[in-house]
Amino acid sequence: MNRKYRYLLTAATAVAAAGLLTFGSRNDFGLGRNMEIAVNMMRELSVGYVDPVDPDKLMLGAAQGMVRDLDPYTEFIPAEEMSDFELMTTGKYGGIGSLIRKKGDRVVIAQPYKGSPADRAGLKIGDRILAIDGKDAQGFSTEQVSAALKGDPGTKVKISVEHLDGTQQTFVLTRERIAIPSVPYAGWVADSIGYLRHSDFTEGSYEELRAAIERLRQERPLGGLILDYRSNGGGILQEAVKILSLFVPKGTEVVSTKGRTERSKQTYRTASEPAFPDLPLVVLINGSTASAAEIVAGALQDLDRAVLIGQRSFGKGLVQSTRPLGYNAMLKLTTAKYYIPSGRCIQAIDYSHSQEGAVSAVPDSLVSEFATRAGRKVYDGGGIMPDLPAELEYISRFAATLYALGFIDDFGDEYMRRHPEAPADLTAFSISDADYDDFRKFMQDKQVPYESDSRRALRQLRDAAKADRFDAVGQQIAAIEERLHDDTQANIETYRKEIERSINSDIVLRHGYTQGVIARSLPDDKEVRQAVALLGDPQEYARILSEQDTRRK
Repeated sequence: MNRKYRYLLTAATAVAAAGLLTFGSRNDFGLGRNMEIAVNMMRELSVGYVDPVDPDKLMLGAAQGMVRDLDPYTEFIPAEEMSDFELMTTGKYGGIGSLIRKKGDRVVIAQPYKGSPADRAGLKIGDRILAIDGKDAQGFSTEQVSAALKGDPGTKVKISVEHLDGTQQTFVLTRERIAIPSVPYAGWVADSIGYLRHSDFTEGSYEELRAAIERLRQERPLGGLILDYRSNGGGILQEAVKILSLFVPKGTEVVSTKGRTERSKQTYRTASEPAFPDLPLVVLINGSTASAAEIVAGALQDLDRAVLIGQRSFGKGLVQSTRPLGYNAMLKLTTAKYYIPSGRCIQAIDYSHSQEGAVSAVPDSLVSEFATRAGRKVYDGGGIMPDLPAELEYISRFAATLYALGFIDDFGDEYMRRHPEAPADLTAFSISDADYDDFRKFMQDKQVPYESDSRRALRQLRDAAKADRFDAVGQQIAAIEERLHDDTQANIETYRKEIERSINSDIVLRHGYTQGVIARSLPDDKEVRQAVALLGDPQEYARILSEQDTRRK
């Protein structure tokens, strides 16, 4: 038998034996039996299958199968994916500090991080990667390029690129520990009202957020703060607890967890005196605000410490823990549910019956009412409802399609070839009518696989009428279709506002990085304007925190 197979089976048998001994004392015959079956199955496949099999792939498939029907957050992380997991939890990796994307047969620079080795060397958005360490990169996937550019901090990588103006250049970059900021922007939206975008809860988020608020407070008097948690998918629970300690009294219970084991039952209290105990807060949330971000937003709401504006949050009330499996592999598993100060769990999806295929939203009949510290009504089972709901602003599918297909980026490259200089004021930048006319011409020979909802509905109605032999109705539908102008050029006019916004953001990103894009977007952000108005009205702010119930919709 191949030594690799023999080693795998020996290890698996040892694990099974340990499991049998451990769980035998608990009289869990079923678990021991199934572990033995799994080991026997791997042995038979390894030695008897008609073609050679890779034991690592067998193990990966078995591990993935074990967690497939539990919940989306429980997963097996093999050794080769641990670097991605580290990036997700720490926001740090070794590399040159740039996003990349595929364009034709080349990978191009999509966004150098400000101050990174790539940025300092002069790499720009749109630069085509020609070679890495002397090896032609034509045909490389983004995964291949990413793997080649990443490495231990202090090591060097040689990269050859072609700039947008056609010139070629070779750089020798020293990889560094790249830290993706948790707080990509902090600035002002009114004379005394600060705004802070918080994008995730990785290691060090608390220090970043506190330092950002301190910087604002040093610049001028800080009379109110907007914390933007829209599209923040969460992260480390302990970072959320530390962030809450900035705003609520020491010793305040802000979250608790409960699971099957005693280890999973924890109560988390703030451990330090608040740095900003009386600072008026507005928190922005939406349907992609989840996990640790919901803990912060929900705890501030339950403690009547902030007014929430936006849309119902995602509703992830589950806690994940990691367990080492040996050989640098890891199991990330859901171990508990979390409960915010009012006692509610905001988990929106019931995964308890997922193994029977019965995943569903928590029904209204099982939703319970809770109370904030001031007695306001709040509810569990469906995310966090904002105190002031705001209508969600949708982007058209056509504009989103143009972006997804790379046409916005490609036009941005064309624009930069003609206008390489930075605009005088990025926050007020907008392309001209002549520029938009150039975009129309740019799109004339482009194929956009887009069908409007109206045309799709008419097509379905036409097919139904044909099947039912309603010939007259079919003729009427055909007449309506002739009047329906939703070809590419017509849609470029119909959705001009949204397309212009995407183009403007692309150009600003090339000169002002992510910070510039955020600053450019704030004056047109309806929810930010609503938050500014509320913070400018102390009486209404106080009334909401003392009287107004949240409404479940």
